[in-house]
Amino acid sequence: MANKVTDMSKIRKVIKFHCSGKSKLFISNYLSFSRNTVKKYISLFELLGLSFEAIDTKTDTELEVLFSQNTVETIDPRLQKLHDFFPQMERELKKVGVTVQHMWERYIAIHPDGFKSSQFRHHFKIWSKRVNPVMHMNHKASDKMYVDYAGKTLSIVDKDTGEIKEVQFFVAILGASQHTYAEASMSQQKEDFVTSVENAMRFFEGVPAAIVPDNLKSAVIKVSRFEPTINETLADLAEHYETTILPARAYKPRDKSLAEGAVKILYRRIYVHLKQKPFYSLEDLNQQIWDLLDAHNHKKLTGRPYSRYELFIEDEKQKLRPLPQERFEIKYQSFATVMQNGHVLLSQDKSYYSVPYQYVRKKVKLLYTKTSVEIFYKYNRIAIHPRNYKPYDYTTVAEHLASTHQFVADWSASRFIDWANSIDQAVADYIIQIIESRNHPEQAYKSCLGILNFEKKVGKKRLINACKRALDFRIYSFKAIQNILENNLDNAENEQEEDFELPNHNNIRGKNYYK
Repeated sequence: MANKVTDMSKIRKVIKFHCSGKSKLFISNYLSFSRNTVKKYISLFELLGLSFEAIDTKTDTELEVLFSQNTVETIDPRLQKLHDFFPQMERELKKVGVTVQHMWERYIAIHPDGFKSSQFRHHFKIWSKRVNPVMHMNHKASDKMYVDYAGKTLSIVDKDTGEIKEVQFFVAILGASQHTYAEASMSQQKEDFVTSVENAMRFFEGVPAAIVPDNLKSAVIKVSRFEPTINETLADLAEHYETTILPARAYKPRDKSLAEGAVKILYRRIYVHLKQKPFYSLEDLNQQIWDLLDAHNHKKLTGRPYSRYELFIEDEKQKLRPLPQERFEIKYQSFATVMQNGHVLLSQDKSYYSVPYQYVRKKVKLLYTKTSVEIFYKYNRIAIHPRNYKPYDYTTVAEHLASTHQFVADWSASRFIDWANSIDQAVADYIIQIIESRNHPEQAYKSCLGILNFEKKVGKKRLINACKRALDFRIYSFKAIQNILENNLDNAENEQEEDFELPNHNNIRGKNYYK
């Protein structure tokens, strides 16, 4: 039967025998094929320019597409010249403004006896399906970067516990050159997803006009045919890199066919090798991925005389927009009310930041990254500070505070210790104990200020003696010194010492230390 489809396993054997040097007659007799059929498949194999290893990795469906063409075309000299023209034509079509009509005009100028426009288009369509039956869509250089996660996960092993942790396999591909990036990440959460997208652009050393993600939650909060809601963090990334997010339409696989096709190829060229040995860290796993990825990008494209990397360097890299110097930092959000002392609390770190005193008791929004904290009131930024990770510490700009708060703004542990040293070493020792026994710095500073001010009220000698007695009792609070002085227990010879009970400082709140 003329239209009977040949078993693809026999075609593999034809190519295998041919590559091993067997004659067409031997192949014909051994496989019970006519000699013309053997010639047909050998001619198609030579026309495609593939190795037997490349043929052997393809599925039966892909082989059927490659080898189901009419053999008359393979011996037509005009068609051979046309096929020689197509690889360069395919590259030119990726440039903005270049059309198939333009390329036909260029072709017919070189070959006046060549095919007319309609036949030219017909044969180009057939050739595109032959050399790449999946990724034959036309993409403009630097236009889009497609991103997706593979359905199958990878894994790393915890060295200490032996626990196996699943990790995600992220893939990004440029539309025009098919230059590909891949990495493993701990999850598909927005932090890991945004970091992977940024790593891809850094790998490509440029920014595409648009990023095309799938409709995962880390990219799209609400799916819509007309106006999907982009995740705010991903939108911030796009703004930082001056690009656009164009989510693939839900249930439209062709919108992301390039990324899905890349995932299928990487399964064969990368994923299968990674499953053969254990990895004990994400860094080691990614290094192996990148080594295999480099070989993938430098491998010649099917039926073409160039690789993805060569196509990227020559046609696409220079058209990508330059990268910004600074990497993107994910912004987190928090709300707080400005305290009476003109500071707001960043609850994530338990640290305090000043704002202009006019905003006392106002509710403000804090946007913070790894390095900075921005404070907003009704969409207006009112303060910005470097992020301080030290718990209970104050970051203060003096100009933010009212005049009555300026003295407080200069409070520090070293200032109070130096002040105490100017009185006596015993006073300094007691102040140090006060500071070290408190969790909240402002609480300790108020106690220190109250104790040191006793010098003016009772004199230096009595204050020194009171600090020595309190050190003996190992009770560190303003109230302890106040009780010693009020009961005249600063005199070591006082006979009423046993009637005095020092307070338990654990039950004393900072607001009662000094009034």
